[in-house]
Amino acid sequence: MPPSQTSLENAHAILAGAQAKIEKLRRIDPYLIDLSLRENPVGARIGQTLADKLSILPRIRAFGFRNILLGTLDYAMPDEPEVDDDFMIYLRDHQIDMTGCFAFTDIGIAQADGTFTPSPSQLKLQAYGVPNTLHEIYLSRAGMAGQYDLETLRRSLPASIQWLNDNVRGDGGGKPRILINIVDGCDALAEDPDTVCSILSLLAEQSIEGISIEDDRGTYLPLQVGAFVAVARCFLPPPLKILVHMHAGGGFENASVIEALLNGADGAWGGLPKRAAIIGHASLGELIANLVRLGNAHMQDDYRLDQLLPLATRLQVLDEDEAVPDDLPILGHNAYRLPLSFFRQHAGRFMDLPPEAIGGEYRYRICPVVSDPAVIAGRLAEVTGRPAEAFSDAVLQQMIRLMRRDLRAGKRIVYDEPAPLLQLLARASGANGGIHPSGDVTKA
Repeated sequence: MPPSQTSLENAHAILAGAQAKIEKLRRIDPYLIDLSLRENPVGARIGQTLADKLSILPRIRAFGFRNILLGTLDYAMPDEPEVDDDFMIYLRDHQIDMTGCFAFTDIGIAQADGTFTPSPSQLKLQAYGVPNTLHEIYLSRAGMAGQYDLETLRRSLPASIQWLNDNVRGDGGGKPRILINIVDGCDALAEDPDTVCSILSLLAEQSIEGISIEDDRGTYLPLQVGAFVAVARCFLPPPLKILVHMHAGGGFENASVIEALLNGADGAWGGLPKRAAIIGHASLGELIANLVRLGNAHMQDDYRLDQLLPLATRLQVLDEDEAVPDDLPILGHNAYRLPLSFFRQHAGRFMDLPPEAIGGEYRYRICPVVSDPAVIAGRLAEVTGRPAEAFSDAVLQQMIRLMRRDLRAGKRIVYDEPAPLLQLLARASGANGGIHPSGDVTKA
């Protein structure tokens, strides 16, 4: 029975709603702050030396990032400098341009009598000449515990912002760009939305660029993150910015960033590679790639997309001193190793992102259950250096048959490795019922 007219109209309305969201994502020119100099080494096995940071900074500038976080100044033991301190001091002393650069700071404290004491991180920001800051606060009960109570925060936040505006020289000599980063923003909005909304109202009256909201454990669903951003937008109208930062605890970090953008967020901050403080985060590399997938023209105009995959991979290898996990989506070694030709993504097909679009190329991976002749030929070309066309279809089909027979016989062989693959080729091409590379069946 054909569908009713009403059902068809409802179906088209649903699809039109999805398409409207895609068009919004295609048009957005996101406000991105790159944290490859801080976010990635935080959770890395090794981290970055001063020499590493001095090498990375020009690379991420050349890639296209206009906003770059140099490091963190608000961690514990401010009297014990980190490499981040050395890095910012070096940039200052060697008069290296820090336009568009940020550092994390925490707020100073205002006493009930009006006396204000800037935090050590604020004093460092001023001394190092860093022009902009992600200025951190906590709003959940657990986050504020041991730091300040709510009333102290209400007094201190405007005073801290005012101190920054009065004492920090921003880009081009103007005011600093100040983004208030609510480190436990998702926790606080879930726990006590009324208090958060009152602080957002306070922030709307301040001389700041906007705010940032984190899901610092990666435990909130995309629908919750979208709702939190929509709530924040009610109190912070444009041109105030709303950014997000999502960790990968629950595995929906990239979906959460997309949902945030659809609900009024202006952008995100994060490192270019996947590595982050816990097991990963919604990296800017992944976000940019997904916006390219949607056809966002700003990505092509703003960033060196031909460098995305190799640069992100190189940076993660530097921090970890080991390879990027093979099965990492978008950026991993196996993300573009085809086990079956059907999975190939094509330029121009809706929602596909072929590897060439981000500076990569297709490779091939033998999986005995599904790999087809084209994949086997591609992997043979990689291993032997001969063109894929050199291997006849008859030989490739025989290799598939032999893999199936081996598995049925209980033999578990990693044919993707060069030696077993070449042995399989020899078996399929040789005597005893095999097939020569020309395609002729040999005599038994």
